[in-house]
Amino acid sequence: MLDHTIEEEDYVLLCLDSRRTYLVKIETGKTFHTHKGYVKLEELIGKLFGSTIQSSSNITFTALKPTLEDYIMKSSRKTQITYPKDAALIVMFSGISSGSRVVESGTGTGALTTALAHFVKPTGKIYTYDLREEFKSNAEKNLKRAQLLDFVELKSGDVTLGIEERNLDAIILDLATPWLVVPHAYEALKPSGIIISFSPTIDQVVKATEALKDYNFAFIETIECLMRSMQISRGKTRPHTMMTGHTGYITRARKTIKIDREEELN
Repeated sequence: MLDHTIEEEDYVLLCLDSRRTYLVKIETGKTFHTHKGYVKLEELIGKLFGSTIQSSSNITFTALKPTLEDYIMKSSRKTQITYPKDAALIVMFSGISSGSRVVESGTGTGALTTALAHFVKPTGKIYTYDLREEFKSNAEKNLKRAQLLDFVELKSGDVTLGIEERNLDAIILDLATPWLVVPHAYEALKPSGIIISFSPTIDQVVKATEALKDYNFAFIETIECLMRSMQISRGKTRPHTMMTGHTGYITRARKTIKIDREEELN
């Protein structure tokens, strides 16, 4: 079947309106209950993504094909997720693509892991570390739902004590003490490899930046991404009152080769 046709066991974004959307798995005999009535999901099998379906209360829902953003925002959460606005910049800044090998810490819900895996597939790999074993099964479930688990190795470990992998294209950090990882990151990255740290406070950024300078990283930069949506209505267009403000600072840097001063003098 073509990938624009809904099949059994596909995931569908069931939309009532722009604010009320539900990520559901299509299964024969399964009904999805809402405050607007229930939907018989098997009735969507064989229909095109983008088709509509009526609930038992005769309310129209639209069945859309989930995007990467949908899988991230609908992640089953035990911790805060990395928002798409930050994940997009992290992916762009990391320079990763199909075939890249990346270490991530910590895994959390697996939201950022999902984004990273999407861009390194089908030949790359994400090695994601987390100290908290209880989060591993939840992240695994989210990655499996997004059909990205095959490109991820979930690991229990503390990257402040060391990184097992070598010759990495990028290292992505979302943990409380990123500066402690910098020495290990230098050893694990390829020459010109990229390290990115996501931190909620500026004190963390300062310590991480100092460590990056000490270990011969270059092009060190920190940015903050704020996102404000617009309310569009003829004669009344203006920014929405609510916005996605500060979530964290993104610090990036690139590994350069240390020069042995004695060899240089000789």
